[in-house]
Amino acid sequence: MSLLGLSLMADTATAEEAPPTPQAVMREARRSVLPDGIEKAEAVRIGGIDQWISVRGRHRDNPLLLFLHGGPGFTSLPSAYFYQGEWEEFFTVAHWDQRGAGKTYALNPPDKVRPTLSIERMVADAEEVVTHLRKTYGKKRIVLVGHSWGTVLGVKLAQRHPEWFDAYVGISQVVDLPRNEALGYEATLQAARADGNAKAVAELEALAPYPDPKDPARQLVNLPKERRWLTRYESYNWRDRSWHGAEVWRFSPDVSDKDMEARDAGLDLSFVALWGGLSQLDFTPVKRFACPVFFFHGRHDLTTSARLIDPWYAALEAPSKKLVWFEDSAHMVHEEEPGKVLLRLVQDVLPLTRVK
Repeated sequence: MSLLGLSLMADTATAEEAPPTPQAVMREARRSVLPDGIEKAEAVRIGGIDQWISVRGRHRDNPLLLFLHGGPGFTSLPSAYFYQGEWEEFFTVAHWDQRGAGKTYALNPPDKVRPTLSIERMVADAEEVVTHLRKTYGKKRIVLVGHSWGTVLGVKLAQRHPEWFDAYVGISQVVDLPRNEALGYEATLQAARADGNAKAVAELEALAPYPDPKDPARQLVNLPKERRWLTRYESYNWRDRSWHGAEVWRFSPDVSDKDMEARDAGLDLSFVALWGGLSQLDFTPVKRFACPVFFFHGRHDLTTSARLIDPWYAALEAPSKKLVWFEDSAHMVHEEEPGKVLLRLVQDVLPLTRVK
């Protein structure tokens, strides 16, 4: 054993204070110590309300990357520390708790926010967030990354303001929601029958027709029932049928128990408010992007069906484009294969940030 090791053992043995919490350990391990590092979390006035934005990175001159979380309402901060640390060596990474979600939900009266929740309002908020980040950090263009519901905002932003972005990256990209829901339901019912799971088959058959094109409200009521079995047979996270980062937040230096309560409440609020418009969304008429585009998709994804991305991607025109398949992932690609996501961001996306 080295002398340093003996010294550390002696320090530990003589310490009288209680051991630090896991959150405190992670907070210190992630603390920015470089003179040009960025570590900022604050409420910013966006769309007439206070909205939470967290920004972290090793070097201020690094390209700026905005991550648009899924859901709607499923904030990324609780698990970001788990996969994001290495991203911060190459990018300055911003997370935004969207209107009605997470820390932003906790900052504003829900009864006042609820009537404002619409896809167009969320896109307008996203435009303000990007404008704020570009101005604050002196960036002409940024990298835009969306996950699941976040890809809805991402596509709309990239379509409206391609000059703002070095690249758009869609992780678990939404393509055609009505078709997506039908494919997920069919695959889940087929898997339940093959498994001989009479309970699942009975519950899923009782949902038919799913989705219900004539009754979006009925579809919203049935969505959690369908997702319960889809999650089991997809699974939502391919590495394990019961884990998709649900417990990782307990060690996060970025959130508290109250923050997680706010996320759960915001998730309920956002889904009810936004599902009507979201359930009818179809990007297949979109045929061209004016900025580079990348899609990172889990081979086993049923939540945003892996069967829909190939034909849409093949029809797209863009200055450059790439579809990357993640063979060991379902829906949570950035948590299931974080190393490969980092590799693709560094090898494929980072060089585009250097193009003037």
